[in-house]
Amino acid sequence: MNEKSCTINNRKGVKDLLKYKIDVLESLKEAGYTTTRLRREKLLNESAIQYLREGKPVGPVPLNQICKLLDMQPGNILKYVE
Repeated sequence: MNEKSCTINNRKGVKDLLKYKIDVLESLKEAGYTTTRLRREKLLNESAIQYLREGKPVGPVPLNQICKLLDMQPGNILKYVE
């Protein structure tokens, strides 16, 4: 399993850490969703794809779409590490 970290600054200036439990783009590819298909069918926008490549957190709309495409819950994709 390839975990990617993403740091988020909360309002208090404390850094919370989210880690991807899976390689999302690889999992999408295994499910038949290449980045070309994701773009062409407007399933994910370019910035969401780039964020995934860089291990950065995506917003709730792309996360929802990823959950639908992979038939997973957000907790299957992300984990919180303080």
